[in-house]
Amino acid sequence: MVVKGYPRLSETFIAQELLAFQERGIDLAIWSLRHPTDTRRHALHERITAPVHYLPEYLHDEPGRVLRALGTLAARRPLRLARAVAAWLRDLARDPTANRGRRFGQALVLAAELPRDVPFLYAHFLHTPASVARYAAAIRGIGWGFSAHAKDIWTTPDWEKREKLAEARFGATCTAVGAAHLRGLAAEPGRIDLVYHGLDLSRFPPPPDRAGGAARDGSAPDRAVEILSVGRLVEKKGYDRLLDALALLPPGLHWRLVHIGSGDLKPALRAQAERLGLAGRIDWRGAQDQATVIGALRQADLFALTSVVAGDGDRDGLPNVLMEAASQELAILSTPVSAIPEFIDDGVHGLLADGTPPGIADALSRLIADPALRLQLGEAARRRLCAEFGMTAGIDRLVRRLEEEVA
Repeated sequence: MVVKGYPRLSETFIAQELLAFQERGIDLAIWSLRHPTDTRRHALHERITAPVHYLPEYLHDEPGRVLRALGTLAARRPLRLARAVAAWLRDLARDPTANRGRRFGQALVLAAELPRDVPFLYAHFLHTPASVARYAAAIRGIGWGFSAHAKDIWTTPDWEKREKLAEARFGATCTAVGAAHLRGLAAEPGRIDLVYHGLDLSRFPPPPDRAGGAARDGSAPDRAVEILSVGRLVEKKGYDRLLDALALLPPGLHWRLVHIGSGDLKPALRAQAERLGLAGRIDWRGAQDQATVIGALRQADLFALTSVVAGDGDRDGLPNVLMEAASQELAILSTPVSAIPEFIDDGVHGLLADGTPPGIADALSRLIADPALRLQLGEAARRRLCAEFGMTAGIDRLVRRLEEEVA
């Protein structure tokens, strides 16, 4: 399993899948392109016993390791190495970046240090991890596959996606819109599976009794509504628009926002909240483990995630946190970006605002002032989650794919 970083608090869907593979008896090892940066781990990570190997994050950090790998492969697999170098040089000519060089150096180490009996490489994300898996698999003469998600689909050049789709034994992606895009680029569309991450409901408690929240309608300070949002502080999450929307709410409407997550835009967003006069009503809690997130979901009155398409084309797929909110019957406010409407029908399982601050503010006003609507939407979202977005079917499909390739 080739991943960009491990473990990561923001990628519970990968940890969930790894644990499910492990419980199905798949003998796996994790090869990570980066060392962890989060100071916490999910309890889920503690249950994963697969060995974890870290490739050189930057080649200049471990030049001896890279050179040893090159020498070993030149002695043992000269023809395959030469073909892989030629493929990498073609890619480098079209993408002359340091990142492209780093990918090939990591692939050399991966190919040299993999145990001899490893039959298959499976990469999470179609951009950097898939490049490393692709080059390493070519050197080792084994197959590889991938799971694509969001940013990796929409920010990878089409030429690169076409070539990877032609070489991978199979690919999976977690949204119908992503699957349609990749199938449109693939010479063999049947190699691309739509596999929703789903949610392992056994890891989540039954939802709390939300009838008590009927008194919280924002009409007075002691009836203030708690809005929760969980997500990285990056452009595609749309937090600047959410803050602008909160500033448009009527002065007499009582609410507070709890945010969980970290990211590069944290200073800018906190400064924006100060400018808008919202700082006293927002609790920025930073990155938290899943147990803490679940506790916050159970405490909140509604969940907001106002995703947008970023300037570089990056966007969400189907954020797992929406399903986590639904597991606790929490009313959801989001936007019709990417695959979010595949889970939420507007007005049925949640509200989908148009993404503008006035549109978001209108939807927030409705949900804050109407506890009965919140209860109705939360119950409907959980019913859909249980009926259509459980984890088992997707894991079954991926396990069959892997077993076919290994056989």
